[in-house]
This record gives sequence, C-alpha cells and structure tokens, in this order.
Amino acid sequence: MPQLHINHLAVPCQCILFDKDGTLLDLLATWGAWAELVLQELDDQMALIGGSRLPDLSRVLGTRHGADGKLTGYDPAGPLAMATAEETTGILAWHLYGAGVPWNEALARVNVIVKEAMNELRARRTAVPLPGLLTFLQQCAAASLKLGVVTSDGARSTGEQLEWMGIAGFFQTVVTRDRVTHGKPAPEMAETACRELGVLPENTVIIGDSNADMQLGKGAGLRLSVGISPDGAAGHLLDADAIITGYHQLRITG
Repeated sequence: MPQLHINHLAVPCQCILFDKDGTLLDLLATWGAWAELVLQELDDQMALIGGSRLPDLSRVLGTRHGADGKLTGYDPAGPLAMATAEETTGILAWHLYGAGVPWNEALARVNVIVKEAMNELRARRTAVPLPGLLTFLQQCAAASLKLGVVTSDGARSTGEQLEWMGIAGFFQTVVTRDRVTHGKPAPEMAETACRELGVLPENTVIIGDSNADMQLGKGAGLRLSVGISPDGAAGHLLDADAIITGYHQLRITG
C-alpha cells in the first residue's frame, strides 16, 4: 500500500480526498474576486434603498479589507470559506431585508447579484491551484492512489474550476453539496466518495482547510485528517490530526 509522508509521519493509504476551495485552489483568487463583486453590488443596493451603506464589509461574509476597501483576506472559519451557496444567499438577503426589502424580494435581488458575479468569474476563468499541488497530484497518480473531491460547492462551478486549473482528470469522483442530503461536517460526503471509489474509510486520508473538513474525516472514520493552512494559523483546525502549510510537506512513496 502506498504511504503518505507528512513531515516525519508515514501513513499507509489507498485514497486521498480533497476539499476544493482553499485546498485545491487559492480561495482568495477565485472566491475573493467573486466576493468583491457581490459585496460592492450589495453595498450599492443598500445605498439606493435607504441611503446608508453596509456598516462593515468584513462582517457580511467574513472577509478582510484594506484601507481602500479592497479584499485582502478572509476568516478560514467564516462564511466565505465554509458556507454553502444557500447559506450565503440567506446571509446576503438578510442585509437587504434589514434595510426594508421584503424577504422574497431580497432573495430575488441576491440571486441576481450572485448570478452576475458568477458570470463575471466564468468570463475571467479565475482558478489558481495552490503551490505544489500539481506535483503532489502527479505523485499520487504515479502511485495509483485513488483521488476524490468533497466540496460544499455545487457541481457546475466545481467542474468548471477543476477544468480551469487543468486537474479534473486526476479525480475519480467529485462529491458536491447537491449530491448529498447532509453537507459538512456530516460524514456523508466522505462516505459517498469512499463507496464510489471502492475503498475503506480506514485506508483514506482527507486534506482540507476548515475544521468542518476535519470533522467530516473523523465522523466518516477516515484514517487521517490533514489540515492545510498556508499562513500557518492553526487555531481553526481543532480536529486536525496533522497540519501543513503547503503541499511541499507531503510526498507519496510505494
């Protein structure tokens, strides 16, 4: 059985499951650009409705902004990093509702805002893989490891972004939020992926950037839950078995 080496730890495994946003792709490059578009339009609509703008952009989706208002980072335990599309819609609509827009109208407006931002993202084809990812995926393929994606994102955008990065062919299964009844941190995504790949959970490792990914791994009985945190922050990865800052800390043998 191939072995995954994490610093000084060697773990036998047949399969690795990956979260997508913040794990395969640079979340800030893709969803940061999306969030800027969405927040700007939401802010503009708030101004038109009541004459006042969003009091704090960072509190809407858990983003960080510079003095000029430009998005510079995000909370790895916040909505941008962890919320589903439906949850995000609700968060955004709540601000319009609070400004006096009826709930059904607020939802309709947010759906338009989100759709237009996604169309712009598709026009840009913005999806940047994390450093070292391609080399690691090639190692996994050479060792005949089975690979899968488990993500809270939807099927269409997930497929598009994997294609934009040129890595779709590495994965034998992709389990998106719309394919399961219960999303993260429930274990259903990992259980589904293991079943489709024909592997046992105890021979499977998950890599993710949120604690929901770690809890998913624990709940499904996976062998190891690896947290990835490029800036080295680990406080949000409470249930991780191991934490890395990048794929340069991983290698496959066997």
